[in-house]
Amino acid sequence: MAVAEAQLYAKVSNKHRGRSTSALLEPLLAKGFPAHTAQKALVATGQKTIEDAVKWLHSHCNDPSLDDPIPQEYALYLCPTGRLHGRLQDFWMESKRQCGKNRAHEVFPHITLCDFFPCEDQKVELLYDILKRVGDSFSQRFPSISLTLHASPSYLGFFIDDSQANVLKEFAMAFSSEASALADCHVKPSLKQFHLTLAHRFSPHHQKTLEQLAKCINPGEPCQWVAALYSRDMRFVHYQRLRALFQYKPQNIDELMINAGDLIYVDPRQQSDVSEGWVIGTSHRTGCRGFLPENYTERAHESDTWVKHREYVFDTASRSFTKTEKESNVKLNGEAHNLSVSRSVTNTDSVCKTNITQLLLHLCHSKMSCLVSGKYYRADLNFPSSLPRQKDSMKQFECDPPLSSCGIFQSRLIGEALLDQEVTVSYVYSSPALRCVQTAQHVLQGLKLNQKVRIRVEPGLYDWTKWEASRAIPNFMTMAELVEASYNIDTSYRANVPLSSLVPSESYDDYVSRSSAVIKQITTACPSKGKGVILIVGHGSSLASLTRALAGLPSTDSGDFAQMVRKIPSLGMCFCEEQKEENKWQMVNPPVKTLTHGANAAFNWRNTILED
Repeated sequence: MAVAEAQLYAKVSNKHRGRSTSALLEPLLAKGFPAHTAQKALVATGQKTIEDAVKWLHSHCNDPSLDDPIPQEYALYLCPTGRLHGRLQDFWMESKRQCGKNRAHEVFPHITLCDFFPCEDQKVELLYDILKRVGDSFSQRFPSISLTLHASPSYLGFFIDDSQANVLKEFAMAFSSEASALADCHVKPSLKQFHLTLAHRFSPHHQKTLEQLAKCINPGEPCQWVAALYSRDMRFVHYQRLRALFQYKPQNIDELMINAGDLIYVDPRQQSDVSEGWVIGTSHRTGCRGFLPENYTERAHESDTWVKHREYVFDTASRSFTKTEKESNVKLNGEAHNLSVSRSVTNTDSVCKTNITQLLLHLCHSKMSCLVSGKYYRADLNFPSSLPRQKDSMKQFECDPPLSSCGIFQSRLIGEALLDQEVTVSYVYSSPALRCVQTAQHVLQGLKLNQKVRIRVEPGLYDWTKWEASRAIPNFMTMAELVEASYNIDTSYRANVPLSSLVPSESYDDYVSRSSAVIKQITTACPSKGKGVILIVGHGSSLASLTRALAGLPSTDSGDFAQMVRKIPSLGMCFCEEQKEENKWQMVNPPVKTLTHGANAAFNWRNTILED
């Protein structure tokens, strides 16, 4: 048992456990569930229906912590609803798309009235009663909230005017006082400057973009404010949350069963001894703990695991407005703004707009073949019928494999799809890896540009060398060998990063620096040609590192980076456009959809058809 959990047990083990008279509890007791687990199920589901509680109990039948006395933590938030909430959600999505995730994205838009405090399961209904009673007493005094936009290098949000904030503080203090007295809870009301956070702990160079997006929010939109009570599991406060993308059925006894959509708690401190590609976590749905494949998941938000219990709606025609230093209306420079206008520039139709000077399509290479023992033989039809000549040895293809037959077909298919969308490619850059050169060649064939646009082989686009199994840089095919094999190579191109400068097992920081430098050099060296696109063919790692560097997003830590790369499929693509006036690049929707396909296992007719 962890020390922190043991301390929690000690705090609650001697508390009185009175039996609730809840109308929902009695039917659960009649079904034979113990009182403490039935109460726990009700609290975990927000005390909404018997069916929800029964479903929770069945899901947690193997939960080792089912009988633990640790209570939930509760917080009281003031949340906007209606059209203002919609505008805030638009800002959330747009700011994440343009500037990446920041701390504010972890929780929905809110004003904190009382921060998290523990409450015993059997006393939670008292909190509901208190919220209703205090809400009624303030319903006629609830103010029309005014919002003032405030910005700093690390924070962006709306502040509440002092006169209205004082009423909200009185409300929070009244709830805190009654909850402390009647429910035996230690509740601390928020007494600092009341605020609604828009962005927090973001990169300083994103401040201008975030402020521009924030000014598109019209706080004068119709809104009702709701005081809502939320709970969370206090054992996992400092854990990361993952969301399962696919179902995983355990292969071993220490693995975790997950369904698509499941939320998983993961403690970063416990992952050091876990095999690469795996994490150990606890299921929010079942309470069970075990190993699961990391590439089956994506990062979730902190509040995704919270439970909403009760709310009090302040029935007033609340009107709020933004105050700037010069004026107090909802117009900026004489023109009304909203995020729907801002979002329109992200459509692929924007390639026709004069504000855009360059377009860049970044593509991960297609599927590759696998070679063994230095000898090539066509194990099945997915292996290419022949290999290009290489002077050193056929064994070199083991470290620098070619595309599979499916990979060749899929690359050409992507080119044809780009042609259908009238995408014109002016420049092509490729990693020196054979699979990337071949992908570039066949995409150009699909575009019917293979005789018009030559491939510039750039070693700086190569994969993170730490991931090389041989712990050495592969002996790539030379320019002369590639030309002899009929690849349309630009032999006059001089690489930004010489092949000789690639070092085995480079550090993550060195790789990020290399990626950032080479993408800047490429975009600088390519003058705009109307709607012409710069096509870059690299690896899953370069798709992540180069695109984030180009868009001005901060680099992730190496663990998050590895998790991100595992989710990039063959021929995954990112599309970026340069904004002329703002002198920056931003990611937009690619002009074509992602290619998906299922596995096609080898078929042995003898073992299958003739099987007794």
